[in-house]
Amino acid sequence: MSNSTPILESHHKKLGLISFNSNTLDFVNGESFRHYIKVIFIPAGYSLTVDFNLYHTASPTLFFVNTNQYLDIQTANNEDAFLIHYNRDFYCIQIHDEEVACDGLLFNNIFEIPKVDLLEEELNAVSQLFGNINDELIFQDLSSEEMIRTYLKQIIIRATRQWKKQNLKNQHPNLITAEQDFFRNFSRLVDIHYKQKHSVADYAGLLNLAPKTISNKFHKLGMENPNEMIKNRIILEAKRLMLYSDLSIKEIAYELGYEDPAYFNRIFTQKSGKTPSVFRKEIKK
Repeated sequence: MSNSTPILESHHKKLGLISFNSNTLDFVNGESFRHYIKVIFIPAGYSLTVDFNLYHTASPTLFFVNTNQYLDIQTANNEDAFLIHYNRDFYCIQIHDEEVACDGLLFNNIFEIPKVDLLEEELNAVSQLFGNINDELIFQDLSSEEMIRTYLKQIIIRATRQWKKQNLKNQHPNLITAEQDFFRNFSRLVDIHYKQKHSVADYAGLLNLAPKTISNKFHKLGMENPNEMIKNRIILEAKRLMLYSDLSIKEIAYELGYEDPAYFNRIFTQKSGKTPSVFRKEIKK
């Protein structure tokens, strides 16, 4: 694949694919792709930060990064990685959720695992799909847009299946689909309401479940307390606002639904190990 692959643009819909390596990280980490949804195909030996969590790739890996997420690729090698970038007009996972069922898992996932490790069989299939998209971008006829969208959906569907296998462990196979759907729904609700709803009881009301039932479901899936996951989503947004906005710490606290900025400061410090002001100084560097 070439790093000068053309972009498909049609009626506000846009998708492109680029290759990159250690020589072109500045371009990938710049502002060019910040406002796009990104699917990144990374070989072993890369290090990158997604939403302030550091990952080292021991094997080929897919990363899924939404428009509002922080991405920084620190180290790479001479083996090319590939980045598909597209806007919501080209493919919106919320609108097409019944097709791919990835919202709340690959994207908008409060468990903060935006990656899928690729074993040999999946690696070959994903490599072929990236190649197919590249070929269509070069060819570009009237059917190319729908062909590319079909290939993109296949990548997302395959990755969603692998994400479930790799991250939702359950010793009761008959329950796994129902429990996974619950987790995905909970994750999506938190991503929608985290600024107004801060407790498990708030989400229990939305799901018509008792708070204890939610905690038990998380325990079955081997996950941490749901209350901590809600706090993690709030703190993640606070970090993004500290990096990308000029809001004061007090204004960020109000933005996230805390009328007492001192209480927000305590929660942030407890969860991140740093005060908001210290974190902002360090990340701005």
